[in-house]
Amino acid sequence: MENNQHELYEYARRRMKQKKRLYFHFILFFVGSIFFLIIHRVLDLDFYPGSNWDLWAIIIWAFIFVLHFIRVFITDSFMNKNWERSQIDKLVAKQERKIQQMQSKIDNNPQS
Repeated sequence: MENNQHELYEYARRRMKQKKRLYFHFILFFVGSIFFLIIHRVLDLDFYPGSNWDLWAIIIWAFIFVLHFIRVFITDSFMNKNWERSQIDKLVAKQERKIQQMQSKIDNNPQS
């Protein structure tokens, strides 16, 4: 019982840490995007003349943020320890069925 409580606590702590990192990533993305826009549009620092490097940088960073969001809220929420355990149990049951089938074939066909 105590081990199960510890597992639940560790899982909750890990999830909270993931969400905290995601929120920090969002704040960093927001502030960084404003910083890029200020550098390029307000201060008129054009590292690549004639290009919108600031928008490309923001788009690439937004894509990375979306991947981070998907990992935290979609992938890790349904592919957690319970999912792993159920998949392992299914594979073990499948292997046991195959072993039983092979054993029954051996029992039904005794060698002379």
